Amino acid sequence: MKKYKVGILGYGWAATAHADAINATGTGEVAAVCSSRKLDEAELSARHGSAIKAYRKLEDMLADDEIDVIDVTGYPNKHAPQVIKAAEAGKHLIIEKPLALNAREVYAMQKAAKKAKVGTCVCFELRYCNQFLVTQAILDKGLLGDLHYGEIDYYHGVGPWYGQYRWNVKKSMGGSSLLSAGCHALDMLIGMMGGEVTEVTSYATQSKHKYFKKYEYPTTCVTILKFKDGRVGKTASVLDCFQPYYFHTHLVGSEGTLLDNKLHSNSLELDKTQWSELSMKLADSGDVADHPYQAQFEAFFDSLNKGKPMPKTSLDEAIKTHELIFAADLSAKRGGKPVKIAEIRKAKK
Repeated sequence: MKKYKVGILGYGWAATAHADAINATGTGEVAAVCSSRKLDEAELSARHGSAIKAYRKLEDMLADDEIDVIDVTGYPNKHAPQVIKAAEAGKHLIIEKPLALNAREVYAMQKAAKKAKVGTCVCFELRYCNQFLVTQAILDKGLLGDLHYGEIDYYHGVGPWYGQYRWNVKKSMGGSSLLSAGCHALDMLIGMMGGEVTEVTSYATQSKHKYFKKYEYPTTCVTILKFKDGRVGKTASVLDCFQPYYFHTHLVGSEGTLLDNKLHSNSLELDKTQWSELSMKLADSGDVADHPYQAQFEAFFDSLNKGKPMPKTSLDEAIKTHELIFAADLSAKRGGKPVKIAEIRKAKK
C-alpha cells in the first residue's frame, strides 16, 4: 500500500490534531506545513514525529512533488481558492469544515476536484466516532424500525475562553451558527436518517450576554428539515450557552427510540417504563484532540489506495450538508420562510 505524504495548510489548533492523527494512521505522513508564521522545521518534526518541511507560500508547497495530499485547515473564508489551487496541482484533498461560506464557492471547489479527479475528505469526522458507529449498527439491525423523526442538536458555548472565538465572532469568517460549528449536528442527522431533504425552515436568535453580543450573526438557530418521503428532522445549533458540551441525539422509529446512549426497542421486548443504557463513547467534547480524525484519515488513505470515493465524508457528501446549511441560513434571514434546496442549487449553474 502506498504511503501518502501530506502537506498541511495552516498551523492552528485543528492542524496540530490533524498532524498527529495522520502520522498515527501508518498510511499517511505529514511531510510539510505551510503557514504565514515562520515555523522551525526541526521543532515541527520533533513535535509530530515525521520529517517536516516548512513553507510560507502555498504555491511553494504545491510545487513539492513529494506531496500527495493537501490538508486545508485555515480560515473558512480562504478555503475555496486554496482548495481549487491544490486540486489544479493534482493533489488529493482533506478539508476542514465548513467548506466555505457560500454555495457558489462550494460548487467551484467541487468542480475543480472533479476536473482534476482527486480524492476528497471533509472533516465531518464525527461520522467516525464511536457513538454514531454504534447508532448506525442499531439502525442497520432494525432495532428502531423505520425512522420518521430525528433530532440532533449542538450545544457548545463558544465564548472568549475558546480559541476560535476571536475570529468566529465575525460574520465574514464564522458565517453562521450552523456553519461555524452546528454543521456537525446537521451532518450527523442527515447521516443517521438518510434520504433527500427538499425544504428547510429555520429561525435564529442571540443571547444578550456581553460575550455573545460580539457575534455579528445570530448564535442560536433551530432548523426543521422536510424530507422528500414526508419524514421530519430538527437541528438546534447553540453557541451562546453556559453549559457542558452536549451533542443531543434523539431518533424515533416504528419499532423503537434512541436517546443519546439510551435505547428502547419493541423488538427486544424491553420494559417500556425504562431505558436500556448502551455502552458507547459519547461525542461529548469540543476539543479537536478528542475527535476521531485518525479513523477518518485511515478510511481516506484506504480509499485512495483502492481508487474509490471516500466513504461517508467525501466532498460530494459534505456538499449535501452545506446545501441544507445555506438554505437554513437563508430561511432564518427571511424570518422563517421555508426555502427549497433547489433554490440553493441554482448557484451551481
